[in-house]
Amino acid sequence: MQKGSVADHVVPVFFLSDSTGISAETMGNALLIQFPDLRFERHLFPFITTVEEATRVVGIVDAAMQGPVTPLVFVTAAEERIRLELSKTTAPVIDFFEMHMRQVEEILRTRGARQPSQLHGVGDLKRYNIRMAAVEFTIEHDDGQSVRSLEKADVILLAPSRCGKTPTSMYLALQHGLFVANYPLVPEDLEAADLPEPVLPHAARCVGLTTTVERLSRVRSERRPGSAYAAPDQCRWELRRADQLYSAHRLSVIDSSARSVEEMATLILQSLKDR
Repeated sequence: MQKGSVADHVVPVFFLSDSTGISAETMGNALLIQFPDLRFERHLFPFITTVEEATRVVGIVDAAMQGPVTPLVFVTAAEERIRLELSKTTAPVIDFFEMHMRQVEEILRTRGARQPSQLHGVGDLKRYNIRMAAVEFTIEHDDGQSVRSLEKADVILLAPSRCGKTPTSMYLALQHGLFVANYPLVPEDLEAADLPEPVLPHAARCVGLTTTVERLSRVRSERRPGSAYAAPDQCRWELRRADQLYSAHRLSVIDSSARSVEEMATLILQSLKDR
């Protein structure tokens, strides 16, 4: 079947894994971000632990092969029988695990265990418990819901509403085990000359987020269309006042308008190291 131009269609993307699928998504998306003009429809199939489930997923992928464009299939399956079953799809497969594992085995001159769930499992119980404690702390301190124990926060994210505080906080907690609080700068805070009282004593651990007026207005309009909250003039004022507060306290500032959560997290980690 003659396939059409990918520019004219949404490209189906499948992330297949016998574990969480986080590795497949991370590495696959690192490649997809290099094609900003294309549209992708992403499908995650994690925890494919039986041959029967792998066969079912192959059927879904093969059905997508009947569409107008060839789908992309990213696989990170450590278990041999699962990987072999997934490889039976008629779609082209990008197998991250096999291509890199083979090279590592050749360098080390020994065969790896090739067992699933080693990367994101609970093998390192101490690290797992730290990450779960970080997630609990971050949920409790999301969007200024609690200011209790802010001294325990590794980092406090400040920004006007809808600048990307929550997803960035959760990523830092889950992936890096950081205790993160995020605090919304509401108009009352932005009218003041200083940082909000709860976070002022912890200014050394604060990072400011910003974005563009256009993006902030668009995101807010999706939540409250036609509201003063989403008006460009209101967004412009809030962002300008936030930048003035960041500058007055010499905070690190990260623009979230054109960055992924992963990129923002990396910049925040770097800013913490530089202090």
